[in-house]
Amino acid sequence: MENEIIVGLDIGTTKIACFVGMRVESGKVKILGFGKTDSKGVEHGVVKNISDTAESIRRAVKEAADQADVDIDEVWVGIAGQHIKSRPTQGSIMIPANHRLIEREDVEHLITDQYNTMLDPGEEIIHVFPQEYIVDREPLSRDVSPVGVAGKNLMANFHMVTANVQNLQFIKYAVQDAGLHIKGVVLEPVASAKAVLDDADCDAGVAMVDIGGGTTDVAIFYDGIIRHTSSLPLAGNAITNDIREGCNILKRQAESLKVKFGSCLVQAVSENDVIAIPGIRSQAPREIYVKTLAGIINARTRMILEQVDYEVQVSKYKKNLIAGIALTGGGAQLKNIKELCELITATDTRIGIPNEHLDPTSIAYDELAHPMYATGIGLVLYGIEKSEQENAGLEDDDFVEEENDFKPAEETKPAKNDGHVDIFEGMDDFKPQPEEPETNTDTKKDDKKKKSDKRVFNRRLNQFFGKVFGENGIDD
Repeated sequence: MENEIIVGLDIGTTKIACFVGMRVESGKVKILGFGKTDSKGVEHGVVKNISDTAESIRRAVKEAADQADVDIDEVWVGIAGQHIKSRPTQGSIMIPANHRLIEREDVEHLITDQYNTMLDPGEEIIHVFPQEYIVDREPLSRDVSPVGVAGKNLMANFHMVTANVQNLQFIKYAVQDAGLHIKGVVLEPVASAKAVLDDADCDAGVAMVDIGGGTTDVAIFYDGIIRHTSSLPLAGNAITNDIREGCNILKRQAESLKVKFGSCLVQAVSENDVIAIPGIRSQAPREIYVKTLAGIINARTRMILEQVDYEVQVSKYKKNLIAGIALTGGGAQLKNIKELCELITATDTRIGIPNEHLDPTSIAYDELAHPMYATGIGLVLYGIEKSEQENAGLEDDDFVEEENDFKPAEETKPAKNDGHVDIFEGMDDFKPQPEEPETNTDTKKDDKKKKSDKRVFNRRLNQFFGKVFGENGIDD
């Protein structure tokens, strides 16, 4: 549908933001409405209080809907948190005999089969990303689609992302309580990547690092395909809490200090600069050295980036990151974080701003062109691309994967194996055959032939059991 309106809902630890957008003639996304409110009931990316979260969602969605002058009933939702896990999997199917070439339905069948993978209790699949296709044991290059290839066996390696079922349900309940339907659930760094990366980045190799309030999410792309994902439980709120405790001030004061005066490099600030914090009631103002503030921020940010570097090394793609690291999310606004990241990871780093795919006529364009809105804008982009693919009847085999959308995978019943042995195995000649219709032949001859066949069958069957139970055959 042309100019279809898509809504993205970013349920974060510090904020809940709603974005209403559509594709315009330039190919970019125009944001028609935008609403933001403080997040209530969410910790480390996980919904804890469904009622509070639903109320925050309701306020953000109403603001965006009023601004865009549209009714909103379904949304694309981002998901993050330490409960997110990823793993490599492999699947294989045989191509039907009536398919001369591999067809698209065969590929879809292979991908869908991955949703039947055995998981740990309490897990649910949210993404399945194809990595590599193999036809008759011959790997295909990325530029060769399996559709149209001649072969009898189709195999693929996948990157599977799972989430905790209960946490998924809590998100669903909160959205439903706000009067909305979930169109799809998207891993937040995947959504952010849509907003701040392009095809050249993903082909060359890039690590997308989204530093939010409760979690730091990592997604690594190489050769145009997502290769590794992870979620770390440390992010911007941990830095704020360190400042609060280290300087003995209020949380809102700590957040303000971090944003306005904070630096990730101690050597980048003056020795003698001092900040005066108003005292509570009759207390005298509290003085804090900027260098002390930078030391606190540096310690926690260094810890976060060291874990990011560890995840990149674990992925085994560090040497392939030609496009380097892209930092985004609210934490990417910290002063000198780019330089600190380069120092720790020894990798070129840039700040990912979601303006490359954003139409300049978007409402509040200058405000939205900020790292903290990468996930929300990316959700709109993701939803638009999925809608365009559905309308075109196509499925992107590289960057886009099958959607779970809270629908349980169709059960496939495996062949029953209860320990029963088929005694006719290897004796095809003696397996019972369907009865042939009677013909106008001599009945006596038929009866005689049947008795003869029966004697032969019994003799051969006894010989078979003789091999199994002994030379005497079956004991009476």
